[in-house]
Amino acid sequence: MIKHLLSGADLDAETATLILDTAAEMATLAGREVKKLPTLRGRTVVNLFYEDSTRTRISFEAAAKRLSADVINFSAKGSSVSKGESLKDTALTLQAMGADAVVIRHPASGAPHRLANWIDGSVVNAGDGTHEHPTQALLDAYTMRSRLGRLAGLHVAVVGDVLHSRVARSNVLLLSTLGAKVTLVGPPTLIPVDIATALAPGVQVSYDLDAVLPTADVVMMLRVQRERMADSYFPSAREYARRYGLDAPRMRRLAEHAIVMHPGPMNRGMEIAAEVADSPRSTIVEQVANGVSVRMAVLYLLLGGRGAGAAQ
Repeated sequence: MIKHLLSGADLDAETATLILDTAAEMATLAGREVKKLPTLRGRTVVNLFYEDSTRTRISFEAAAKRLSADVINFSAKGSSVSKGESLKDTALTLQAMGADAVVIRHPASGAPHRLANWIDGSVVNAGDGTHEHPTQALLDAYTMRSRLGRLAGLHVAVVGDVLHSRVARSNVLLLSTLGAKVTLVGPPTLIPVDIATALAPGVQVSYDLDAVLPTADVVMMLRVQRERMADSYFPSAREYARRYGLDAPRMRRLAEHAIVMHPGPMNRGMEIAAEVADSPRSTIVEQVANGVSVRMAVLYLLLGGRGAGAAQ
């Protein structure tokens, strides 16, 4: 098993499948009266978040606590970071405290890779700038496999603000490794030139959502990250919704078995209509629940677990 999880590229098919299979075992805990395992008792997991987060931070915290780890939540606001402390000095402090794993979210692309050079424990990338978010890709893959029974051969359309999306990059890398076909869809201004060939062979690009929908098994809608946009990438929110928003008429173009995903938080009425987000095709709530199981599996395996029998 790898020591750090910094990128979707860190995972080969065998390792990714091990994590997904272990997550399936962890998911059985949800039906138990006591939802905890003693597996990581005595280990310390630090959640080091330099960006605001709800789903990811709480998910990692729940995952670590269900494995009986000690959890330290570190927020840049109200810490020495606000006084100018560097990431390296923060890392050295965590090292001195004996952190066994550090889960980091940071606005700078590459920050988790730097952190991994400064501490002895494992580092998990919970989102770095516009670079990657590998555990989101793992929980997305887990959700697809749970709903559709497989990953190999699926056609996954990733739609929207690919330019600023770390979720898109990690999903392209992981899903390609696991045998899915990926098509990136969006306006030309929000799909970087040569991104498909740079990430993985066989990835397609389309600027026409309606043409892609009939053959898609999965449609993953990305949040339009207006907070990262300094310029105008499309004429208006209304125009974006008209061209690339998933509404009820477009949802009816999907195959009967196809599912709709979104990493959250959603801009309802922009990239996804409320009736689509709340429909039976939507896996959005499942993704949140599955995130805890997947992150339990990641922490368990990174900190010395062996996979089979994890939840027994």
